[in-house]
Amino acid sequence: MAGGFQSSDDELISGINVTPLVDVVLVLLIIFMIAAPTLYQAALKVQLPQAKGAEESPKTPLQFILSKEGRLTLGNEPLAWESLNAKLKSLGPKTLDETAVISADQATPHGTVIRLMDALRQFGMTRFGFNVDTKSPPL
Repeated sequence: MAGGFQSSDDELISGINVTPLVDVVLVLLIIFMIAAPTLYQAALKVQLPQAKGAEESPKTPLQFILSKEGRLTLGNEPLAWESLNAKLKSLGPKTLDETAVISADQATPHGTVIRLMDALRQFGMTRFGFNVDTKSPPL
């Protein structure tokens, strides 16, 4: 009778043991969790503002321009930082629903852009857009 006799070694192997597989997956997960922040921080070294095929809005009612020296312009009209709130109030409440488009020079300090965004948020605006140069080749 062929196959009727089984040794005691065959009885011990009755299924696949997944414990080593789980151990390997957990070790890989821990390695990726530790390595991911390092890779993410290295990926943040970019030079802005340049883009190809940037989306353009059909209307830009509030166009803010920031020079690298920190001078502020609304549309084509130079604007002092002290008179920004008064100018926004004169535009009326309809501007709260509009998107403020900020065109900042590449050399403009980040704090100056945040200062403008903070002033616009205090006025009640929550939608912002940023212009980028679409004609220059990306670095």
